Amino acid sequence: MSKSIQIFDTTLRDGTQGEKVSFSAEDKFRIAKRLDEFGIDYIEGGWPGSNPKDMAFFDKAKEHTFAHAKIVAFGSTCRAGNKPEEDPNLKALIDADTPAVSLFGKTWLLHVKEALNITPEENLELISGSISYLKSHGKEVIYDAEHFFDGYKDSAEYALKTLQAAESAGADVVVLCDTNGGTMPHEVTAIVQEVRCKIDAPIGIHSHNDCELGVANAVAAVEAGAVHVQGTINGYGERCGNANLCSVIPNLQLKLGYSCIPEDQTKHLATISKYVSELANLTPDNKQPYVGKSAFAHKGGVHVSAVMKNEQTYEHIKPDLVGNSRRVLLSDLSGKSNISYKSEELGFDFDKTSKEGSEIVNELKRLENDGYQFEAAEASFELLVKQKTNKAPEFFHLEGFRVIMERNADGVSRSEATIKVRVNDQIELCAAEGNGPVNALDAALRRALCEFYPEISTVQLQDYKVRVLNEKDGTGAKVRVLIDSVQDGSSWGTVGVSENIIDASWKALSEGIIYFLMNKNSKPQQKTSIKTSLEGSTA
Repeated sequence: MSKSIQIFDTTLRDGTQGEKVSFSAEDKFRIAKRLDEFGIDYIEGGWPGSNPKDMAFFDKAKEHTFAHAKIVAFGSTCRAGNKPEEDPNLKALIDADTPAVSLFGKTWLLHVKEALNITPEENLELISGSISYLKSHGKEVIYDAEHFFDGYKDSAEYALKTLQAAESAGADVVVLCDTNGGTMPHEVTAIVQEVRCKIDAPIGIHSHNDCELGVANAVAAVEAGAVHVQGTINGYGERCGNANLCSVIPNLQLKLGYSCIPEDQTKHLATISKYVSELANLTPDNKQPYVGKSAFAHKGGVHVSAVMKNEQTYEHIKPDLVGNSRRVLLSDLSGKSNISYKSEELGFDFDKTSKEGSEIVNELKRLENDGYQFEAAEASFELLVKQKTNKAPEFFHLEGFRVIMERNADGVSRSEATIKVRVNDQIELCAAEGNGPVNALDAALRRALCEFYPEISTVQLQDYKVRVLNEKDGTGAKVRVLIDSVQDGSSWGTVGVSENIIDASWKALSEGIIYFLMNKNSKPQQKTSIKTSLEGSTA
């Protein structure tokens, strides 16, 4: 039986400290649910009390039952001079109401003396007192020994004393942190082995990528006896990032035989990677190992010829083991299989042997070449397949719309949208005002369609993201708009691409409504008279 390794994901906390990485509370909650389904053991949600967004996430997490993962609140040992029971940070950790907490404390004498300005003995008391207090409140405590490797190389005796203080206070896991990311793999191996001789508690590893060794150091620690690994999806994190779980997990599970996540979940690794990057509004790294678009791409003639005969000639694993696909540049060999797999994942049937198969593959290639990405827009993908297989009813037909924006000399702006739609043989013409042109267009569309489909009023626009696809074109660049809609706890994503941000937004907005109506099996209500509505309203 393979040895189990606990996987601790800190994308939502340490990952957000990376440059340009930001998640809303709703983004965090959606990612947490996906990570739970994926089989992650611990999901660190943030630092409660430090900002309203993290508190909003913990509030949402309390209301949801996670099938596998434990949600973790992060914080520091109590401040010098504070009693644990009076410390605001520890109180916030308890109030977050998570089953586990991750608590960091100082290991390096440099930090103890210069950052905290306390004695080494006082620091040991902060560690043991804080952990004991949290344990008395029934918390599972994961102790992060900050700057452990630097501290150990400075004074191995004192660094070990901090771990022993944590262990004796009841820490469930003691995590060795390479906080500055400057430790070499051979040092990690030697130090972890030495620590295991002194500490009986389970050992964990938290590595950063400042020397591009975050993954290597995580693997080295496990091979030396660590049983708990911390990292982030896509390696997001401060400075050069954290150990990338999209590489750590397959390296440990597929290469070394450890058990990190359920065996049937590794095939979702590429999807998780792209999903998180989409919600972070960051371009996926094509060259990322295992999950990147280029990880199994072949261009050289000799390579292509060999791979077509036997994929092992130029591929170290089968790409579908991690949810990726082989690409022969200029000729994708597995297009229908990819669509069939994605369709099955989303819960609807697609016959890859049907005559529509090639048409769908070609359309998907064309759209992706234009800038579409469907990883976080499953609703648009499902609509594409169903429209091409004549399984998507037409709920309404756009006759046209117009959007105007005015700004007066006082700096006050006003947006208005007018839209004309046809449902069966009836026409509806409506106008609405909004906070901006997209908001006005959304309000006008809803006003027009609610005459026929009143259930639309229960749908809310949850998130709206815009990404510029070709920055060098400046204000004429093509943009991708990703919209998340929600109704009764269910959410879905749609996408639109255009050089015109209003047009791209229209595509995503309209597909969100169509997807909702399709899944509700909605039927249009007949009106007794044709009505034109041009009154303005603020949405």
